[in-house]
Amino acid sequence: MGLDDDAREYHREEPSGKLEIATTKPTNTQRDLSLAYSPGVAAPCRDIDADPERAYEYTAKGNLVGVVSNGSAVLGLGDIGAQASKPVMEGKGVLFKRFADIDVFDVELDETDVDEFVRSVSAMEPTFGGINLEDITAPECFEIEERLREEMDVPVFHDDQHGTAIISGAALINAADIGGKDIEDLEIVFSGAGASAIATARFYLSLGARRENITMCDSSGIITEDRAESGDVNEFKREFARDVPEGGLADAMAGADVFVGLSVGGIVDQEMVRSMAENPIIFAMANPDPEIDYESAKAAREDTVVMATGRSDYPNQVNNVLGFPFIFRGALDVRATDIDEEMKRAAAEALAELARQDVPDAVVKAYGDQPLQYGPDYVIPKPLDPRVLFEVAPAVAEAAMESGCARREIDPDAYAERLEARLGKSREMMRVVLNKAKSDPKCVALAEGTDEKMIRAAYQLNEQGIADPVLLGDGDTIRAETERLGLDFEPTVVDPAASDDTERYADRLYEMRSRDGVTRTEAGDLVRTDTNYFGSVMVEEDDADALLTGLTHHYPSALRPPLEVIGAAEDTEHVAGVYMLTFKNRVIFCADATVNRDPDADTLAEVTKHTADLARRFNVDPRAAMLSYSNFGSVDDTSTRTSREAVELLHGDDEVDFPVDGEMQADTAVVEDILEDTYEFAELDDPANVLIFPNLESGNIGYKLLQRLGGAEAIGPMLVGMDEPVHVLQRGDEVKDIVNLAGVAVVDAQDE
Repeated sequence: MGLDDDAREYHREEPSGKLEIATTKPTNTQRDLSLAYSPGVAAPCRDIDADPERAYEYTAKGNLVGVVSNGSAVLGLGDIGAQASKPVMEGKGVLFKRFADIDVFDVELDETDVDEFVRSVSAMEPTFGGINLEDITAPECFEIEERLREEMDVPVFHDDQHGTAIISGAALINAADIGGKDIEDLEIVFSGAGASAIATARFYLSLGARRENITMCDSSGIITEDRAESGDVNEFKREFARDVPEGGLADAMAGADVFVGLSVGGIVDQEMVRSMAENPIIFAMANPDPEIDYESAKAAREDTVVMATGRSDYPNQVNNVLGFPFIFRGALDVRATDIDEEMKRAAAEALAELARQDVPDAVVKAYGDQPLQYGPDYVIPKPLDPRVLFEVAPAVAEAAMESGCARREIDPDAYAERLEARLGKSREMMRVVLNKAKSDPKCVALAEGTDEKMIRAAYQLNEQGIADPVLLGDGDTIRAETERLGLDFEPTVVDPAASDDTERYADRLYEMRSRDGVTRTEAGDLVRTDTNYFGSVMVEEDDADALLTGLTHHYPSALRPPLEVIGAAEDTEHVAGVYMLTFKNRVIFCADATVNRDPDADTLAEVTKHTADLARRFNVDPRAAMLSYSNFGSVDDTSTRTSREAVELLHGDDEVDFPVDGEMQADTAVVEDILEDTYEFAELDDPANVLIFPNLESGNIGYKLLQRLGGAEAIGPMLVGMDEPVHVLQRGDEVKDIVNLAGVAVVDAQDE
């Protein structure tokens, strides 16, 4: 099937469409229903009647946007009417939810009269926290937005006007920076004079461009003062009329620094590009075919051409999804009355700044592993970059508070954490640990210091104040890679082959391992050539507080040096590997998943205590279950007896101050009804959040099934029970995994 048929099937599949209503409160009992509807609703209704602002407290209004259209100017389809535009508006709702967790009602109004349209939308103000106008023809869209902004006390935003303006504005900030030009000096030419072009030109003025430097062309040529005086152009185009000779687009582009295309495809040729000023900026944003295609524009010049289009198959896609979800998120969260120029400018500046930062591995993978590094081919972030939410929404919220649009103040730090929680429980949980780490950063040695990911992780750890990273490896290689990656920091590097501490570390390794068959010569070779041994001795000698390794090694080979040099903690016989699995509303710690192949009862008991301690570092009160295929003696064999004995050991340990029970099956451990109805005698008063598997095989299988089929996000493995903080990464981990484990290591070191 072709794309059209695939799209039809996609929309047709049951349930039809792309949106549904979901309840957010329990509705399982008669009491639940009486609270949700009659008679329970009476109390909040009376409160809202007395104080309308309580609607934000008692209802979903504060997170609900109306996407409103009459279908008179649907992108690429034209005037198809309200009903036919509904798939587009539902799609807009999907983007709001996917990128910013904002709920949407799409409203298609079969109304083209401006007065009636404004009256209808304005009457819906009690329902919505904001209004997103979409696909409304010009020039009516200008009047509709202006009047609704005046009449309504919630944000009104016409995305077709301002979305492209904001995103391309971010690109303009960075393109000017790359070309060594000031925005106020740029000669800017527009092809197109519709709603989007007018709004974009206005926005560029707020970024510092000068009106006398903007030339706008419509289908009849340059918009001049002579044309304006003759009545040839409408009042909105007249705003950008210039006192210049009449001419066509080619005349306007000669000597220009910037071309902004919001018109039709194929109207710019290479000769027109060659006529532009040095290092030109070309935003050819007509869809689906740009005014000039990417390859032709790049090939027309030998100097630097910063090229952006509206297409996803070329660099620098100007995509409105980078704007509206996050702008509304920030506006809703401060209960803004408007989305003013300051808020829009803050969004563009935040996007521009984000493009200059190191790009997460997950984003690079999502775009086919193409290089994403600040420069001519990367001046705006990618839509799938989750950091856009954390950068743009707070910037918009702060701008609203400063400009007076906000009806409530928010704490920026707490707000950033709430935003992270919207994208998943794992981010919320890691924020707890990373905040602790930032309160007292420690020195973390990164064993595979020449690896690109380790260098990028070191940059982020340093930039965010999580840790003081030390990269182990050849200094020249590390510094050259840092420069290639465009990372603006001076890494701390220790080269084992040239360090003043190498011989001292060799002596110490020999002292520790001489009775295990290691000669002094071998000890010297190990610390000089194997950063795992060098880093392990470095931590053991207190020259670093923690060690991370394993990115390019098999887990057992990476774990061996720390075990030989650092070993288990005092009064501890066994270490273990723990994964934290985060679901939408639940966190579970799974152990042991990486170290102990066939543990006895003592090992299981020890692993349980270590894992409970780890849970508390994430501010989770541990409730432990010893897993088995048996429930409290229903099967009696060697395996079940081992788990049962471990529980007895823990129950008899005065230091164990958390509930633990077993042996029990997995569903017994995590389903409240089974625990309460069938095994009311169990120590657990709530489902378990620490799951202790009977052996390594089951632990590894279990956490991977939960991760892949259960939709959990996994953080780890976190090594517990070591005498000093050491964590072994999985081969192929991403930079964020390194940063997360480094944060855990810092908190470990703080506890030490």
